[in-house]
Amino acid sequence: MSARSDHGWWPYLAPYGLFLAIADLGSRMPENTAPLMLVLRVAVPGALLLVFAWRGRFPELRGFRPGLGGLADIAAGLAIAALWVVPYLVFPNLPQPVAGEGFDASILGGGREAIALTIRVTGFVLVTPFLEELFVRSFLIRYAEVYDTGEDFRTVPMARYQRRAFWVTVVWFTFTHAQWEWLVAFPTGILLNLWLYRRGHLGAPILAHMVANGAIAAAVLLGPDVLGIFL
Repeated sequence: MSARSDHGWWPYLAPYGLFLAIADLGSRMPENTAPLMLVLRVAVPGALLLVFAWRGRFPELRGFRPGLGGLADIAAGLAIAALWVVPYLVFPNLPQPVAGEGFDASILGGGREAIALTIRVTGFVLVTPFLEELFVRSFLIRYAEVYDTGEDFRTVPMARYQRRAFWVTVVWFTFTHAQWEWLVAFPTGILLNLWLYRRGHLGAPILAHMVANGAIAAAVLLGPDVLGIFL
């Protein structure tokens, strides 16, 4: 058992948990609070991530030098974006979000659509990948390996395959997305896990995740209206 005096969970649980809590709260709040919830959903977890990073609480992020491997990370991200979007274009009868579930660019009022989209895309491309990858493929994937042994998850090497941890994270990643996204979230969770093992550093799936979300956001903003469900 580790002799460390703290369990080390909060840098991973606090930003991720607050992100989910704010999203859930926003769905229950009066409509006139939507602009505030939009900002809080990005600013609060983003600020917490920066604070914990500044305090050195994410050692797994150190030393990432993508080099030529970064091109592979970018390619992986583009492949994930295609996996996420293409099935719904090829098979339009697949489950879709209910009407009104997509992002409303007029949420801040007329004439402020660009500001609303900037906030939304910032969260989608810059905040969410760090939140999800730090929680799922750094904390959860290691904690699932040792939760029943009393070991400190931080003693588990990054990118070490363990079957239980692999499937726990894939299932978690899948079911924390909207139900209509499960079809693509499941293989995406598998691919991101495999990419972590392949590249050996958490920075690789984070970069791939950022590229995937960036490509999806670009497709939504520049493509046909039918793609608006993905933002």
